[in-house]
Formats: sequence, structure tokens, C-alpha cells
Amino acid sequence: MNKKNIVHGLIMSFILVAPSFLPTLAYSAQDPTVKSTSVSVPVSKGLLGVDNAAKSYLLDLPSGVSASSIKVSTLKYVGNNTLIDGISIESGKIKLKLKGNEKVETFNVKGTDGDIEDNFYSNPGNSIWLYSDGRRWQINEYDKNKDTNTYYIKNADDSTTPSKKPPTVTVLTRSLPQDPSTAKWYRDDGNGNDRVNYSDIIQSNILAIPGKLQNGDVGEAKYNNGRFLVTYVVPSSQRRPEDLPDFMKGGWATGWLYYTVFPYYFTSKAKVTSYSYAGSVTFDYTLPTEPTLTGEVQLLKPNPNPAQATGSDIPVTLSLKGLLNAYTDTSNIQEWVFYVKETGNDSSLLTKKDYSKVLTSTQTFDFKIPKAKTAASSFKQDYTLSVVVRFTKPIVTADGTISSLTQSFTSSAGTYNGSSTPPPTTTPTPTPSTAKPPEARISMPDQVVAGEKFIVSGADSFDPDGTIVKYTWQHPNVEDALYGKSSDTRYDLDSIDTTQTITLTVVDNSGLTATTSRDIKVVAPAPAAKLQIRGTLKENRKLTLHNASKNTADDFPMIPSKTKFTVSAVSGGTNADIKYSGSLSGTDNADILIKVAGQYKATLYVENTAGYSATKSITFTVQPDQAPVPYISMPNTVYRDPSNGNKASVTLDDLSISPDYDYLANRVWEYRYDSDNDGNYAEEAWVLMNNGNLDRINFYPTEVGRYEIRITTKEEFGQPTIDEFVTVNDRKSADTATQNVTERIVTVLNRPPLSDWSW
Repeated sequence: MNKKNIVHGLIMSFILVAPSFLPTLAYSAQDPTVKSTSVSVPVSKGLLGVDNAAKSYLLDLPSGVSASSIKVSTLKYVGNNTLIDGISIESGKIKLKLKGNEKVETFNVKGTDGDIEDNFYSNPGNSIWLYSDGRRWQINEYDKNKDTNTYYIKNADDSTTPSKKPPTVTVLTRSLPQDPSTAKWYRDDGNGNDRVNYSDIIQSNILAIPGKLQNGDVGEAKYNNGRFLVTYVVPSSQRRPEDLPDFMKGGWATGWLYYTVFPYYFTSKAKVTSYSYAGSVTFDYTLPTEPTLTGEVQLLKPNPNPAQATGSDIPVTLSLKGLLNAYTDTSNIQEWVFYVKETGNDSSLLTKKDYSKVLTSTQTFDFKIPKAKTAASSFKQDYTLSVVVRFTKPIVTADGTISSLTQSFTSSAGTYNGSSTPPPTTTPTPTPSTAKPPEARISMPDQVVAGEKFIVSGADSFDPDGTIVKYTWQHPNVEDALYGKSSDTRYDLDSIDTTQTITLTVVDNSGLTATTSRDIKVVAPAPAAKLQIRGTLKENRKLTLHNASKNTADDFPMIPSKTKFTVSAVSGGTNADIKYSGSLSGTDNADILIKVAGQYKATLYVENTAGYSATKSITFTVQPDQAPVPYISMPNTVYRDPSNGNKASVTLDDLSISPDYDYLANRVWEYRYDSDNDGNYAEEAWVLMNNGNLDRINFYPTEVGRYEIRITTKEEFGQPTIDEFVTVNDRKSADTATQNVTERIVTVLNRPPLSDWSW
């Protein structure tokens, strides 16, 4: 019996990669040559964002299944997702689009300073001052019960003068965490470290979680009512010099700020809509009737091909793959042998062997196009490739025995000089012989947008006993003629709302032909308008209207001058409260500013050169800019100090906050003295103490009596604005008029005399 050789002289342009799963296979009861299988859709869960509401898939075929063997009418999606449009074969893969299954989830999140393990750090401290006598230390700390700063005096416990370190005491201080909106938020429930938008965070659940004190410091940090309360032992591991108040300076007086450091992060919960995908695609395909060797060759280098000449050798890398179909006895495989050479040059032959007992094997080969050959305006180097699989024992078939199978290919790499790539050359037609006819197959989309390039491929066509050597296309109304095994083309506007037919005729090396046709629907190239609003949605902040639209056809780009934004008030404000400079037309980014909180509507209009347009509207809410909330922490009673010119010392701390996290840019401290001691401060004038934006000052009154203190704070925005539309009054300010007046009055008394009894 004659040895059977299966020869496919194909220039392969793609590789069907064997998927990582094992498909379920079942033989058809009606036809033993038909087999059923399935391909899994990758399981995806917890996908966030509207971009994941629908997903398209190109699924690799199982090993040993070719696109041409699939019975397209049997393609079926099995799963819980909704199939959008149909299922098709495109470029040798299964193409489908699914709608995601929605799930509203509430899960734990973690807010950090960078990656999920990057903590924030706080370094609060306490002022510890040595008096001028060198032996007494003033311990300043926070009194959480009175919510104010206080101090006490403690004698040194070392024997040197001046004392070298303060006595060992436990002190309390406080600090504020970072604004949670500045954190990077991550899913933190064991399902991964996916990023989460701050807008999805449940604000009322946000907590700051402090860690242990660093550098060996003894104590702990606790989070309470939006702040950290930190207890630690002084002297701590770290300190830095600190200026003393004027009344303490002199002698051995020294000021230190002892501080500690601890890490922290935020926790909360997020409520988001996520999408999931799963399922499989089942189909039937025809089996080869006997062991068959197929394969493919891929040109890895140069890429692109032909390559532009550079004056150096051009590297060429070819990947050759062999695939044994309709055979399962791997123990009978003796070896795989691969041959590659420059066509017509036997001395260039490279050979590789693979002794693995496998049903598929791939090898790569490296060549060079010498720089001398690249000097021509164009040069093409052809390559001849063969893969052989040999069997230990001959295989008995209906037509005889098979000791080995051979598959042959050709490929080419080229170079050119100049600015354009030369056209490819055609493959010579082999001498016809009497044999089985080929089968023609077309892969292409079922629908296309006018002006959009798409690929039409006949690569899935095959010849059961030879090689397909010629592809002839009939394609009325296309803009770019089809040629070879696979190429791209497009339809013009005249074909909109029509169904076109593309026909392929293939010729094999025996001169036999086969013809097939596919229909394709041409639709209008309407653009897809997409509008984004960037910036902080708050009064007097800069907002940017961004055109993120996509055009569906390369031939008909957007017309920049036609792009137009409009903005209108819906509720809360009026159109007069919408400010911008210049024009909202002819730009992809328009800056606006909203003066009054409320609901507004932005609309984008786009148009392409084909005359098709689209609009997109977004209704958004601008939040009010909240005024700061001033608050003063101060003692209620102080005493005049005879050793300091009968001045009293009052430490004033500003605990003001901005409810919407703006920046407190200006602080003005004032007092007024109840000169006639009648409790009526309204008749007294305010006196400026400090306007240097300090959050702590010392006040030194000289007169006995009562003083009312006031602080006025003013904000800066903290986010970009458009200065030309902002007035002085737009920056919010407030004073401590709303704070209980008894908390803002300090009474200055004379220090009582000291008695000394002696006997």
C-alpha cells in the first residue's frame, strides 16, 4: 500500500491556541462522524463599572477542532447571561457578546495611602518645657473631658542642673486623620484587592484604624469621634526643639516637642453594582475519518512584514506547528521532525526533532536576510517548511497503512526601501492532479458600519487531500478589493441599510474548485456620544465637560468644529449661575463654574463627516460650599504672674473644622475687655491679637477682669476654580459667635498670697 501524505501548502496567518480547559466531548448518536463539544466562557465575578455591563468574547477552539469543521447552525450559548445578537465564527474563533448578570453588593473596603498595604502615618506630640531654674518641667497635654489643652508642673527626677530629660510621665494628645477622600480604596473581604471608587463608599461607616506606636514607644492610639486620642510615655523616642513663650524665656528655660508616630488606615463598606459572566458555547463538528496531520506556520519576525531596510541584516523568525487529528495513541508516536530552508537553497536547511509522545508539537527557526539583499527597492525571501510525524508501528486505515504523515508549508519575509510597503506577490499555482475537491469557508462579521474596515478571511477553507493554491473573491460594492487568503475592506455610504454578498472560490493543487458565499449587513456610521464631567461638584469649583465620544468608522471622523456642549439649570439655581469663558463649541474640553448649588444638565452634541450626529446628556448635582465651623479651646480662669510684670498667660487653641474639607487659609484672633465689669461686652471694642493664620496663640492680659475671645476663620477652596468668576464673598468665612459665650470668656485674677508659718 502507498504511504499517505497530507500536503497543505498554506501561508498561515494565525494560530489556534489550545485552550487551558478540557472540553466535554460526546459522539452524536445520529452520525458517528459528528462530535459535540463545548468551550467555556471565562468565569468573571465582581466586575465593577458600567463598562463591564456587557462583554464580547473571542473563544479559542479546542485542540483538534478547526473552524471549517464546525456546524455553525449548532452553535448555542448555555448559561445564565443574556446573549446579545448571535454567535459566529470570526478569524478562526467563536465570537459572542453577553450581557452581564447584575448584583448589588455591599462589602468591606480599606482606604490606604497607596497600595493596599501602604498605611498613613500620624506624628502627634506634646510640648514639654524646662523652666528657667533648670529643675521644673511643664507638662502640656490634652484634657479630653474638657476638650481643651492643660498643663501641670513636675520636678525633675534626675540629679543634674539643668535637668537633662523630663520626668517619666504618661501624657495624652490628639491628632486628626487624613481626609478619607484622599485615600486609595480597595475591596477587602478576601475576594481580592480591586480598587473601589470613593463615590461608592458608605460615608457613615468610615473608621480610622490606628496601629501600634512606632520606635518602641509605650502607649496606644484610639480613634474616637473623628480624631485620634494618643496616650504615650514621655520622654518618647523622638523630639525636636520648640520655641518657648516670651514669658518663659531666660535662664535654663528650654522647649521640646516630644512626639510619637503610629500607622493607620481607613475601613468602611462600599455598595456597588457588579457584573458576572460564566457559561459555555456548545456545538457540533465533523471528525476526520482517519489520522490527519495539519498545522500552521507563523512569521514572528520581521513585524511588520515586509520590513523597511535599515542597512543591517534583518532577523527572521518562523514558528512551525504540527497537529495530529483523529488519533489518540500517543505511545505509538516515534518522533516529530521539522525542516525549514530558504526556498531553492538546500545549504540553508535547518532540522529539529521532538521525541515527545504528544499530539502537537511546535518549533521555531531563526534566519537572516543579509543586508546586501536589502539594498534593492524590494526583496522577498521565500521559505519552505515541512513537519513530519513518524509512527513506531504502521497505522492500518481503509486505504492502507500509514508509517508517517507529512505537512508542508511556505512562507515569505521581505524588505523594502522607501516610504511605502510593496504589494505582496502571488503564490504560484501547483500542477493540477485528480483528487478530492476542496471546501470553501468564509469568516467575516454579519454586520458592519459603513466606512469601517473589517477582515474577510478564507483561511478556514481546506482541501482534504492537497493544498489550496488560489483564492478568488467576488465582492460587488466594496471599496477595497479582496485578495489572497485574508484581507480587509470596507463599504461606502451608498451601501447603508443594504445586505451585501461576498463570494469565495478556492482552487486546490489538483485544479479542482469550490465556491461559497456569505451575507453582510451594512449600517449607518452614527457616532457614539460619551460625555464626562470632571472636577469637584461643588459651588465655585472648576468643572470640565469632556468629550469622550467614539466614532464607529475610521473613514468618517468627528468634525471638531461641530462639537458643542450646552449646560442648563434644572433646579436650585438658574442659567445665570452657570459661568464660562469663550465658547462651548469646537472643543473637546470646556471649563465651567457653577455659582449656586442645585441640579444641572449638561448635553454634548457630536457630528462626523458622514453627516451623522449623536447627543449625550448627564444630569448632575452641585453641592453647596459649606462655611467653616470655628471653635476655640481655652482656659476659663488664669492668674497674673508677679514675676512676669503681672501679666497673665492664656493659651488659645483653634479647633475649627471645615465640614466639606476645604482649607482654612486665614485666622484672625481678637478680644474685648469688660472694662466696667458689667457683663455687657457689646459696648466694648474688639482688639486685634493676631492675623497670621495661627491655630495656637498666647494672650497676655494685664488687667484683672473678664475678656471675651473671638476667632474668625476663612476658607480657600482646596480644589481648582476659575478666578474670574469668584468674588471675595465666595470664599466662606465664619466666627465663633455660635459657640457658647461662656466657653470664650477668660477671667483674670490676682494670684492669692502664700502663707509661711514658722515656730
